[in-house]
Amino acid sequence: MSAASKNAFSNNDIMVDISVTLGTADLRVHQLLKLGRGAVVELDRDINDYVDIYANDVLIGHGEVIVTDHETIGISITDTVSK
Repeated sequence: MSAASKNAFSNNDIMVDISVTLGTADLRVHQLLKLGRGAVVELDRDINDYVDIYANDVLIGHGEVIVTDHETIGISITDTVSK
């Protein structure tokens, strides 16, 4: 591969889908269909438990939910998972 070809690709060109899982819940279809506005689905984690952080559906770490200075939700990364 030539030097020009190597420079054509950079980390800035790679898209990664980041997702965070707060917890999970198992519901039967009839329970799911009954959910409406204001319904609460209880998850399998406590309020102080970590959340899972995924990159392209691969677990890469854990974190804590925070509120940013701009009043949006963010994730503070507490540890990373290495394979």
